[in-house]
Amino acid sequence: MTAIAINRYILIMWHSVYARLYSRPHILLMVLFVWVVGFSLLVPPLLGAWGCLGLEPRSFSCTILKKDGASPKKLVFVVGFALPCTVMAAAYSCIYWRVKRSRAALKAHGTSGSRLSLEAVRAAGHAVNKNPKDVVGKPAAAGTGGGFRRRDDRRLTRLMLTVFCSFLVCFLPLTLVNAMDNLGAPPTLQLLSSVLAWASAVINPFIYAATNRQYRAAYRRLLCGCGADQPSASAPSPRQRLHHRGRVTSDSGTATVTTAGRVG
Repeated sequence: MTAIAINRYILIMWHSVYARLYSRPHILLMVLFVWVVGFSLLVPPLLGAWGCLGLEPRSFSCTILKKDGASPKKLVFVVGFALPCTVMAAAYSCIYWRVKRSRAALKAHGTSGSRLSLEAVRAAGHAVNKNPKDVVGKPAAAGTGGGFRRRDDRRLTRLMLTVFCSFLVCFLPLTLVNAMDNLGAPPTLQLLSSVLAWASAVINPFIYAATNRQYRAAYRRLLCGCGADQPSASAPSPRQRLHHRGRVTSDSGTATVTTAGRVG
């Protein structure tokens, strides 16, 4: 999840270097690094060199136990939880700040957009009178496809932020209980924190269904056998909307040229 948060951060904050940084070889190295770090935290107790792995009767779970009065639980808490959570919180905070600033800029730009649009229409009318060929065949809107992609990127970022918050809710209690093992947490608290951690294995599909329309449609097809295989006409895909806008703009341009020719 930390790697995904960093990925979202670079995509939104440093979009120009994203494609170069996240090439296929680099992604494979990142995945390998994540697996190596995660596994290396469990090597000492697995070998019995620093603590050991065994059953904890109070929480009914297999976890890291003390051996000779020592265990790496605090190190696991710092490297496996506190540090990643700090990085994820910082990444999503920066993303939120950038999105908020962009929305403010778009809102400020929108106040003067009507004036600019009126001037652009008048200028286009003069251009049609001079040379109609300059208007016909113009592209619909430069960067419209990029707008759809960025909108999908922001939606995915919100989804990953929701997953991160659920990760905190599920694992923070158990991590704190394990880190403060010397204080002797009540068995009921240990059991409840373990149940929350186990719930993390099944909570993500519900998050995806609650936040993503495509997931809900896929679940309906999978569980109920209902729902069309193709996107409905009421909810066209971004590609269909872009194609439709291009056709509307082209037809409008043709109508403008025809009207201008009649007036002239």
